[in-house]
Amino acid sequence: MALVSVVGATGRQGLAQMRQLAAAGHKVRALSRSENPDLGGSNVADETRVIDLSDESTFVPALEGSDAVFYTHPLQSPGDRSELVAKLGSAALEAGLDRFVWNTSGWIPDQPGEAHTYGDNTGAINALFRTGIPATVFGSVLFMDNLLTNWARPFIVHEDRYVYAHKPHLQANWISLDDVGKCMTAALSRPDLEGAWMNIGGPQALKPTEVTEALSRVFGREIKYDPCTPEEFGALLVKALGDSMAEEEKQPMRDFIASFYHYNNDSPTQPFLVNTDYMHRRLPEVEFETLEQWAARQDWSDDAHRPSAG
Repeated sequence: MALVSVVGATGRQGLAQMRQLAAAGHKVRALSRSENPDLGGSNVADETRVIDLSDESTFVPALEGSDAVFYTHPLQSPGDRSELVAKLGSAALEAGLDRFVWNTSGWIPDQPGEAHTYGDNTGAINALFRTGIPATVFGSVLFMDNLLTNWARPFIVHEDRYVYAHKPHLQANWISLDDVGKCMTAALSRPDLEGAWMNIGGPQALKPTEVTEALSRVFGREIKYDPCTPEEFGALLVKALGDSMAEEEKQPMRDFIASFYHYNNDSPTQPFLVNTDYMHRRLPEVEFETLEQWAARQDWSDDAHRPSAG
């Protein structure tokens, strides 16, 4: 049993990671900027500590006494990705941790020249490994849980529309955040994954109409595929983030999301696809759920707790 510190514990990714750590019998330390973090009613955290990613002096005190750390890079990042990850890796090494497990929240390229956060992931992985902390990195390509957010769920639940910025041809290996947490948890007991990185996704490569077919079966009524433009999608995401984002940050975020989804739709490298055969060989202990299985066990009601992002 390990004590694992989870950075960003109040976000939807951190909450899922804590659930899977607890289910595997590990102790959990929730790390957040708040001394009294809102964990959405979750009772799986054994303890909490404060960490502020914009204040390097908080890193070592937050991590000390734990065996490993789970890290998810924030959507609204304070500073350069490589620099921040390296600082955290160095702090984990100084604090005496045995493992650093990073979920990049995006595809990791295996060739140079990729745009957006993808190329940044490669540089940041190199920066993390150079710190000397034993590390494992997972590139999770697209989250099923995005469909529960306020930029997607209301259309599905109230209007029977799947509104997303995916062109009809685009295939994606949607993965649940719980399965990401399972992969990260599995890495703790896998010395062969030390110093390794790999992309992970769900077991099916789905086109948008296949997403709606799965949702229709779960809801018992027809959910129609209604694509939006990347520009419209950026506006929906920023609106959902609401007051959690400063006013001056909103237009740059809209522009980034629009550019990001134009790239994902048209890139020949297909950043939402995963080599699932390789993934299953490397992670045989993880049973990945399908989109339909995931959707069937969700609370789609308006009053369910769901962080806007993270």
